[in-house]
Amino acid sequence: MLEMAVSARKRSYHHGDLRRALLEEAVRTIRDDGPSALTLRAVGARLGVSRTALYRHFADKSALLNAVSQEGFRGLGDALERAWADAAGGVAGFEAMGRAYVRFALDNPSHYRVMFGVWNSREHHDPELRAAGTRAFQLLVDALAALQRDGVARRDDAAIAVARYVWAVVHGIAMLGIDGRLPEAQDGPGGVRDVTDFAVRRLGTGIFTEPSAL
Repeated sequence: MLEMAVSARKRSYHHGDLRRALLEEAVRTIRDDGPSALTLRAVGARLGVSRTALYRHFADKSALLNAVSQEGFRGLGDALERAWADAAGGVAGFEAMGRAYVRFALDNPSHYRVMFGVWNSREHHDPELRAAGTRAFQLLVDALAALQRDGVARRDDAAIAVARYVWAVVHGIAMLGIDGRLPEAQDGPGGVRDVTDFAVRRLGTGIFTEPSAL
């Protein structure tokens, strides 16, 4: 998990990768106090580094948030790619991607909140951020396109339209889980994992040519 390192890390900086340390401290602040509490100066003060050193890596708070968001989208993309590959594609791969999406969000709530707080904002036209976000979404589009080519998924809708529908569903579950709007027992009836499993099965009834195979 991207955020495990934040919990284990000492909140001080000793000659090393300052950029990495700033990112980790930013994630810790977002986790504990929310994105609105984040300031570049406060992050630097907690690490004991000068403003000059800070500005060598991030020009302002927006740049730091963009970096957190970019790291998050890269991690999400990696999780989706692994899920599809490990399940060898097909219906199992699609279901695995849905579960991996929600699991990533629950494991990395600070990243996830920032990812969808700055993504597509007019104030944040960072090419690397946009590329990371586009890759994560394109992995889902490509998976659905492959299922359509194989005759597993219906072809009456474009893969990108279906991908947006799937994304909307899993994103909603992810946010409900992060905000504690689903039962606390993630593995219990009506919990996040239960709802996710139900959702990916029901999505399949509208997407796949033979939903009974699920």
